[in-house]
Amino acid sequence: MAISGRLTKKLVETLGAGRHGDGNGLYLVVDSSGARRWIVRVIVKGRRNKRGAPLRTDFGLGGANLITINEAREKALAYRRLARQGQDPRFDVTRDVPTFEEIAGQVHADRMPTWKNRKHGQQWINTLRDYAFPKIGGMPVDRIDQPEVMMCLLPIWTKKHETAKRLAQRIKTVLDVARAKGFRSGENPVELIKSAGTLPKVKAAVTHHKAMKWQDIPALYAALNQRQAMAAKALMFTCLTGARTNEVLGLCWEEIDFDRQLWTCPAERMKTGTAHRVPLTPEALAILKPLVALKSTYVFEGQKRHKPLSNMSMLMLLRRMNVEGITVHGFRSTFRDWAAEVANAPREVAEKSLAHTVGSDVERAYARSDLLEKRRDLMVAWSGFVSSAARGEQG
Repeated sequence: MAISGRLTKKLVETLGAGRHGDGNGLYLVVDSSGARRWIVRVIVKGRRNKRGAPLRTDFGLGGANLITINEAREKALAYRRLARQGQDPRFDVTRDVPTFEEIAGQVHADRMPTWKNRKHGQQWINTLRDYAFPKIGGMPVDRIDQPEVMMCLLPIWTKKHETAKRLAQRIKTVLDVARAKGFRSGENPVELIKSAGTLPKVKAAVTHHKAMKWQDIPALYAALNQRQAMAAKALMFTCLTGARTNEVLGLCWEEIDFDRQLWTCPAERMKTGTAHRVPLTPEALAILKPLVALKSTYVFEGQKRHKPLSNMSMLMLLRRMNVEGITVHGFRSTFRDWAAEVANAPREVAEKSLAHTVGSDVERAYARSDLLEKRRDLMVAWSGFVSSAARGEQG
């Protein structure tokens, strides 16, 4: 015989945000997002809270899209019976509640199309695999609270702080999704830990890529110009364009328009997620044109045919040249310093030359030009300065 209550199937589908009682401790909870889930409030016989009052606890029964109103009423009745016997339904009722790892895997799969590339998506799940799954991966997702989250975060909070912060955010996301699906109730324990200041305070040191002084780059470029190695060509091109390492190493010939003297780096290889046009100066074109004869898929081919140079190749070349204490990425800062101190370039032009996002969302909505021709003038001046020593001029 079906158990009756206040709610109807139509109300379950149409009620707005809030907590709606069906009777006998059963509630339909509708989030502002529209997600709907069932919870039951019971008082466990003989249990007391910290104030000495009867222990009143809410338990999630599942999402309303999965659990019908009659199934929710039957589950709620089973919970109340256990509570009257002094048994905690959390441990004494067999429920189809997924584990943390199962929900995390589903979140990962659902969000894969939204990540910029497959590598980022893999990094997201790898963090959970390495630091969360060994401790809480097999736990039902509704059993995870502050102690379990702390168990994951504390061992690496001070030693690997950036990783720990990413881990906390990813655990929070998984638990938020579990709540939206009706498998959890109450506040997210990650948020509670954060607001309570439970974890040790860590003062993160700001680190910057070590950069060469702009006054020294003509001499380095001249030294690179004496070398025939592909890594030297790639590093010269990197210096001239101000591009990132992965943008240069992934460069394919179809991205180059020799007639327009233009390189268009596709969105999937850009940090901003949008395609970036790079004006090619005579010095940059002089590096590219002889490489066409190699007929490789990649402009800067590595040791294997049709494969790019390794992402360490340019840094290792600097080490072999005894150029210590700088990074390849730091050449972008070198260009930026020169643009400000020598060229007096407008901020927008210099920043767009580095494919940086400039201005607020509103400003970007109106300033849609990528300032290509102004950037071309700046890059011509920069290339002339960088190659000055190689041409026998004074830098």
